[in-house]
Amino acid sequence: MAFRHNKKNFIKGIGMSNPIILMETSSGDILLELFEDKAPVSAANFLKYVDEEFYQNTIFHRVIKDFMIQGGGYTVRYEEKPTHEPIRNEAGNGLKNLRGTLAMARTADPHSASAQFFINTVDNPDLDYQSDADDEYGYCVFGQVIEGMDVVDKIQKLKTKPQGEHNDAPVDMVVITGMSRFE
Repeated sequence: MAFRHNKKNFIKGIGMSNPIILMETSSGDILLELFEDKAPVSAANFLKYVDEEFYQNTIFHRVIKDFMIQGGGYTVRYEEKPTHEPIRNEAGNGLKNLRGTLAMARTADPHSASAQFFINTVDNPDLDYQSDADDEYGYCVFGQVIEGMDVVDKIQKLKTKPQGEHNDAPVDMVVITGMSRFE
């Protein structure tokens, strides 16, 4: 799918000054808006990986229907890619894990996010910031899908199987073939 418009054509309410990212996948293209104003650390971190072409030929390694799709950390051989240092979690920024939002993936340590991200396929209030306690810190929303939610929905419906340490790996691999700033 080719996106034929420029920033002026986006839906009402989109911040025209926020960075727009084109994610090209083997299942179709997804256009993302990053919320630099609400999640500056997370947006800058993601942009660093985009500009370094880190995401090229990574996969969506975790797909859970009616929850989320996660990617950005593993190669097509399920080898974890080396990342930069983890970033500070900005989950307390007031943004919610709603359908179509982009959030940082992390371990049980709230401040362990690096390159992996996920796209919420439904509203996930249990992932929102509630307090500074480790188990209530939440997952930082730092962007949203502005086009290509049909591609996200197609990915979330894929049949999954265990693959190494991953229980919810798509049977038909979804590769992120490229990610770049969309001008």
